[in-house]
Amino acid sequence: MVSYNFKSITVVPNANDFVDIVLTRTQRKTPTVVHKGYKISILRKFYMRKVKFTQQTITDKFQLFLTEFPVLDEIHPFYADLMNVLYDKDHYKLALGQINAARRLVDNIASDYIRLLKYGDSLYRCKQLKRAALGRMVKVIRRLGPSLSYLEQVRQHLARLPQIDPTTRTLLVCGYPNVGKSSFMNKVTRANVDVQPYAFTTKSLFVGHMDYKFLRWQVIDTPGILDHPVEDRNVIEMQSITALAHLMCSVLFFIDISETCGYSIEQQIKLFDSISPLFENKPLVFVLNKIDIRRVEELKPEETSMIENLKNRFSQCQVLPMSSVSEEGVSTVKKIACDMILDVRVNMKLRGVKRDELLNRMHVSIPVPRDDISRLPYVPESVKEAAESQEKEEYKKVSRKKLAEYEEQQKLYHNMDPDYRGVDWKQEYTLEDNEWRYDKIPEIMDGENISDWVDADLESKWGRLEQEEAELLQQIAITPKPTLKDPLTNEELFKLAIIRNRKAKLIRDGRMKKLRNHRLMPLQHRVGTVSNFEEHLKDIGVDAHKAVEYVRGHLRPRSKYRSSKRALSEGTASIDPEKKTSAVSRRALRQSLSRLPKPGVSSTSFGSIQKYNLAKKLEKRAMAVLSRRGGSGPGDRSIPQLKPKHLFSGKRTVGSTDRR
Repeated sequence: MVSYNFKSITVVPNANDFVDIVLTRTQRKTPTVVHKGYKISILRKFYMRKVKFTQQTITDKFQLFLTEFPVLDEIHPFYADLMNVLYDKDHYKLALGQINAARRLVDNIASDYIRLLKYGDSLYRCKQLKRAALGRMVKVIRRLGPSLSYLEQVRQHLARLPQIDPTTRTLLVCGYPNVGKSSFMNKVTRANVDVQPYAFTTKSLFVGHMDYKFLRWQVIDTPGILDHPVEDRNVIEMQSITALAHLMCSVLFFIDISETCGYSIEQQIKLFDSISPLFENKPLVFVLNKIDIRRVEELKPEETSMIENLKNRFSQCQVLPMSSVSEEGVSTVKKIACDMILDVRVNMKLRGVKRDELLNRMHVSIPVPRDDISRLPYVPESVKEAAESQEKEEYKKVSRKKLAEYEEQQKLYHNMDPDYRGVDWKQEYTLEDNEWRYDKIPEIMDGENISDWVDADLESKWGRLEQEEAELLQQIAITPKPTLKDPLTNEELFKLAIIRNRKAKLIRDGRMKKLRNHRLMPLQHRVGTVSNFEEHLKDIGVDAHKAVEYVRGHLRPRSKYRSSKRALSEGTASIDPEKKTSAVSRRALRQSLSRLPKPGVSSTSFGSIQKYNLAKKLEKRAMAVLSRRGGSGPGDRSIPQLKPKHLFSGKRTVGSTDRR
């Protein structure tokens, strides 16, 4: 199988990223600190190592690009021409050539400056030579910017190309735009090619796969082709031409006989004539598509004659009607196209080199007829009698015992004997004693035989139980049915009423307990203020004096000012109204507020302030446990250490902030 994994090509960075990668790697992988007491020989090796490492990093990167990108002269001609159509072969080779030239330049620069560094006489001179070497290498990389960008675009497009095997069994669909090629591919494969009612919906090659005769097939959907010279065709059309030229496949040329594609049958046949050299030595199928719109019988005589001329010009071709909408003829087209390419591939193998090797190993006798008399196969009677006698002898060799058993079993089967249970396999058991063959197989559970625990008198006990059950049933049938009792007395009726009242009271209490935390009166029936409540009672004719006093005595004040004002106005404390800010008034106000429930405390939920305080205490204790568990985590936006050591320590010297 010829396949190329274009998705594994390494990403090509742009010039600036390339420089950052190389210099950062040099800074991380080589020493960066020079001490005062170093000899000049150590300084030379220090900077020579940096130059060599940078040169090696750049060379390895360039070599990786040159190795992974496909060489057009070494890959299959189909992929070579396809890349020429898509990316321009000259531009592609020029970009790879520039990378190869840059690799040689970097090697020359490194060798020249290493030679100079061997004679460096001071720290300053060695450092400047190192800077000059790295600067020239970086300049070479920056000049490769356009080539690197172009190769990255080529890499991305190559990764998106469909994986086509040029040597496998292939069906190739071609024709004018909008003649139904993609619809046919969606019917026979699992591909989901976009289908639209306008031309050039398919702009590139699409590959689908199917199974036929337990073999794997690939179906290639090509873009539409127009009838004009090759030099005038665009990139979309040239992809179809490339596939037709280089793939050994069964070609399905689609003709829209309904002419709804915008081209007449004559124009479609002219297109076939213009590209007919591409169909030489390939099985060809003319698919008359869209017969659901226009039948083949409805064609004009001149159109029918043009199609017949096509069939006469190519001996190995078929003309088949089809409709992708109604799926009429789809399976026939698929079957015939696959069979044709299979025959061609078999003939090619027979014409190959291996055929002679196989024929040399065998001898095929071909008798030469000596006259024109037809001689039919004849078997002598003696041979037939000998064959029959041999069969009888073999039949007699069968064991008499086996034969008798078989006949008995067949007789039982035909007589429909209810006791017949099939073949008696126990006769073949090989045991020490043949009488053991029909013993019951013991059932073992928990390491003990169940049959050991079966009561020997089980059947007699079971019979006695059945007899006892029958006697009981007979007694029940004889016993008369109980009649209704006499009516209840007055005392019994009184007790029954008490029980029923008690039961009803328990049901009511249970229901009230469930409704304790719910409103017993809808909001629309409630009265907002005390004055409204007093007016409501007067309207219905009820004395509201005592009720209002009770409500005002138990009503929770809305603010300290209002409660103190009400206390002063109603005389709840003997305080002079002129001295509202006195200590006595403040003390009385605190006492009045302390007797009232705290805001948020509901008598229906807690009942008292002590229970409310206990509930708050328990809530605070539970929340403390939760807060300790979720104090910090990966979701917190906190920086526990403002200056971590791995970011603020390293090879940088005093006063330097350059990361290199």
